[in-house]
Amino acid sequence: MSNRPAWLKVRIPSGENFFEVRRILRSHQLHTICEDAMCPNIAECWGKHRTATFMILGNVCTRACAFCAVTSGRPTEYDLMEPARVAAAIADLKLKHAVITSVDRDDLADGGAMIFAETVRQIRKLDHEVKIELLTPDFQGSLESVRTIMDAGPDIFSHNIETVRRLYASIRFKSDYTRSFGILKAAKAMDSRAFIKTGIMVGLGEETEEIVELIGHAVEAGVDILTIGQYLRPSTKHAEIKKYYHPDEFNELREVARGLGIRWVFSGPLVRSSYHAEDVFEQMLQH
Repeated sequence: MSNRPAWLKVRIPSGENFFEVRRILRSHQLHTICEDAMCPNIAECWGKHRTATFMILGNVCTRACAFCAVTSGRPTEYDLMEPARVAAAIADLKLKHAVITSVDRDDLADGGAMIFAETVRQIRKLDHEVKIELLTPDFQGSLESVRTIMDAGPDIFSHNIETVRRLYASIRFKSDYTRSFGILKAAKAMDSRAFIKTGIMVGLGEETEEIVELIGHAVEAGVDILTIGQYLRPSTKHAEIKKYYHPDEFNELREVARGLGIRWVFSGPLVRSSYHAEDVFEQMLQH
């Protein structure tokens, strides 16, 4: 598709905070989705807010989704000390809200759920006040893995639906639309106090009616928070951008989602599932 529109311009990473965040992450030998997924907001999040989204369980994913820049292949990393290092980095960064995600680890029996849970415990061991948001894979539908995570008590359980049902076969192969919603619904049933969150991308060729259907399914699954952002193609090997949505269209989608029953909706061209996560959580607590 043609060049990006003006509303999708992002800043070049720079400044003291940016390099300090990078130094801390490197010192603890940690990966971030910010870098590995080529997030367009890295300059703002690291440089202005000193926040980063931690990516645990290595940086090699067992899946190869058509939208994602993370390296795919056969993972070798399984580090039992990683949760403690994540907790230490959060303390060094003085974060009040921590977001932890991971690659897919279909090679592990529990999909990495134990490491997620231990990360929550290690963070709380150092600071009981930190709010913890987990953005997880689908664990191939394993509700036992979801239970392992919910028993650890995250404040927010998040799993991204990413796109409409029709596009799953071409965009999220190895994943399943119904299975992903089942994960969200199960998490809500296991701990009604936790906030349930999901995110979608637009611009992959979906129709408005399909987005509306997806939002309806999110309501049925008990989703509290929905993020909607523009898909940006990481490389020519990835799925093509079919459409750039105008900011006004994101506003319209926000109102549609609210009208259907999603309580908190964050919609915009550069919105990502963990973008301004702390601000989102603070807004939620005020209502």
